[in-house]
Amino acid sequence: MSFSKKTVIVTGAGSGIGKEVALEFGRKGANVIVAEKDVQKGSHTAAAIKEAGSNSLFVETDVRSEADIKNAVDQALRHFGNLDILINNTGVSKFKPLLELEVDEWDDILATNLRSVFIASREAAKVMKPGSSIVNISSTRAFMSEEGSEAYAASKGGIYAITHALAASLAERRIRVNCISPGWIEIGDYSQLTEEDHNQHWSKRVGKPSDIAKACLYLCAEENDFVNGENITIDGGMTKKMIYT
Repeated sequence: MSFSKKTVIVTGAGSGIGKEVALEFGRKGANVIVAEKDVQKGSHTAAAIKEAGSNSLFVETDVRSEADIKNAVDQALRHFGNLDILINNTGVSKFKPLLELEVDEWDDILATNLRSVFIASREAAKVMKPGSSIVNISSTRAFMSEEGSEAYAASKGGIYAITHALAASLAERRIRVNCISPGWIEIGDYSQLTEEDHNQHWSKRVGKPSDIAKACLYLCAEENDFVNGENITIDGGMTKKMIYT
């Protein structure tokens, strides 16, 4: 799959999954807008893409800000002339006992994780041409939970739901919208994981950011245009296990 002459915005591309997604699109020849709040991390990702031979631009972006998101879209058009792909990746989490969770903490997580998907998708759709693609990063926590995860679970469940709503709304524009729900994706020191960690998965390993990046490529490739409004769970089979003690 080649993405030469395609322009992609990846939010939260300064680290973790977002960084690997941005790098992978760069490896495939895309122009990459690194939309990231952290200046140092975002600049580093953009520099790495350029060093690999592709075009990239860091745009300082707080996805809670409508103005910042609009600016990222404007910069894509100004520098590269088009916007073909949007990866809504930015996400924050706060796990806190329900009775201690403050409303402003709830609002911040929903604004960062879910509200940003609405704003970025709306703004991108205004300028995208037929055949373009949007991919939202949800989580397996949209479908399963542990205590203290209300705000994060709500935001990720919302991302799952808004995906098929967006796909319906943008069908006439021929803009596809899909979703990826990662399970355990290790963004720290992979070598420190234990055998027990890996064996929790049917695939016998913990996930890596590259697992999600490859799925983004698949969903955004023009030849896969029959995949629309879908969610793909990438978790090594972990959430399908029946666990007994």
